[in-house]
Amino acid sequence: MHVDHLLHLDRLDLSLVWGEETLLGQEIAGVTATDLEDPARFLQPGEVVLSGLVWWTRDGAAAKTDRFVSALRQAGAVALLAGEETHGHVPGELAAACRRHRVALIAVPPHTSFRAITEAVYLRQWGELSRHPSDHHALPENVRLDLGRALERGATAGELLDRAFAHLGTPACHLLTAAGRTVARTGDTTRLPAKSAREALAGALGTTLRIEAEGTDFDTWYLHLPEEGLVPPRVLQEIAELLGRHRRREDRSRAERGPAAARLMEAICSPRVDPGRLQRALASCGLDGRPSYTVVTAALEPDGKAGADGVAALTEALGHLPSATFTVALGDDDTATAVLASADGGTHTATAAAGTAAAARTAERLREVAHLIQSCRPGSTWHVGLSEPIEATDATALHTGLVQARHALAGARTAAPPSPQVARVRDLDGLEMLLAGVPASVREVFRETVLGPLTRAGRGSGAMLMETLEVFLAHDCSWTRTAEALHVHVNTVHYRVERIETLTGRDLSRLDDRVDLRAALLCR
Repeated sequence: MHVDHLLHLDRLDLSLVWGEETLLGQEIAGVTATDLEDPARFLQPGEVVLSGLVWWTRDGAAAKTDRFVSALRQAGAVALLAGEETHGHVPGELAAACRRHRVALIAVPPHTSFRAITEAVYLRQWGELSRHPSDHHALPENVRLDLGRALERGATAGELLDRAFAHLGTPACHLLTAAGRTVARTGDTTRLPAKSAREALAGALGTTLRIEAEGTDFDTWYLHLPEEGLVPPRVLQEIAELLGRHRRREDRSRAERGPAAARLMEAICSPRVDPGRLQRALASCGLDGRPSYTVVTAALEPDGKAGADGVAALTEALGHLPSATFTVALGDDDTATAVLASADGGTHTATAAAGTAAAARTAERLREVAHLIQSCRPGSTWHVGLSEPIEATDATALHTGLVQARHALAGARTAAPPSPQVARVRDLDGLEMLLAGVPASVREVFRETVLGPLTRAGRGSGAMLMETLEVFLAHDCSWTRTAEALHVHVNTVHYRVERIETLTGRDLSRLDDRVDLRAALLCR
């Protein structure tokens, strides 16, 4: 394990204060925690040093700091992990000393315990040791053979967990995704709500181990035991490796289903829908024979595109829906798009009502999940659009559903807070959200057609008239309130409005002309 590996462990939330690439590439041999002013005699080469900086004070800070860091350098320590809890920050003198003595410096936030860091280092080291050829295993031979056979037979993650921990008394253990979804849990272990699971992964309590597989920020698996010390680290590592093999097998199966999902998306995206082709595509994805469907589109900001991460984020979010059947792929606009099948049956009328109710529940659940998805990638924003339910008797309407979902997504992306990040078509209850779904090129032409004469009115005059129009409409065309808001005389407002009407050919006493101008302003 190298120093920079610590910075990539999300649950530790460490941040680099100073360190060059060569220093961050050094291998970690162990961990020592100390708050002695001169810890040299207790250190071994290759160790990372954890310090709460209790020894540091402002009096004589430079000398104390230099002596401490110099001792680390002489002892061969590869990095200093400095806790922020005591002083609220990492002192500047410490950063300067580490730079001078060439010791990598990493900040440890108050919510990350030193124990969690120590555990992470030694679990990783056990894992690396176990990957070397060896005849020695921590799991009993009979348990290992049983798990191997179960894996070959295609056992579920839950079965593998139960078999792996049975000889240890089946302690409480959860297999969780990065977004807090429970993939599996042992025995009678209580299911964790997604929010609580996400908090458990981010916290320092219990033992958490990442499952090594090709996951994304949103669907990486973690093995989490609420109680520490119940399972030897080497045993836990071997179980995690087994689950990694299971996860990689699932990923291969999902990849094999990818072409079918892509064909379904091609069939839906085509304006000229071929009913036969569409039905075959639904069947190949296991979605045929359902009473109704909902189309879901999603985008990750700030780039708004999907790619593998966007598809993974939407797949993970839909996985939080109870008993959901769906397929996800990239749409022709490079946003993640899903077809979600309803399981509700009944008569035509009952099916329509059930589909509407199911769509409402889906939207509500996705709103609850949205913050979990975003928390997996801090700084991102996740938006979702849903179509109205589409009856299976008119499956060719899936293209219409796609248009609806994209329109709803555009509305969700442009709406100002506290508007929901997840929107259905029926949530487009305002002109601004409605216009958001209109292609940008069309909005630009409409804006230029209606407001172009104002923007060309002159260097200073155009901006002044645009501001007056916006304030006048925002104050319900009240001359007095507009004058107060602009800090001008009411006669000035009358003059400017007359000028706006002359240039645009619109009469601001007419409702339809007001709507035209308001829509054009929203198209900017």
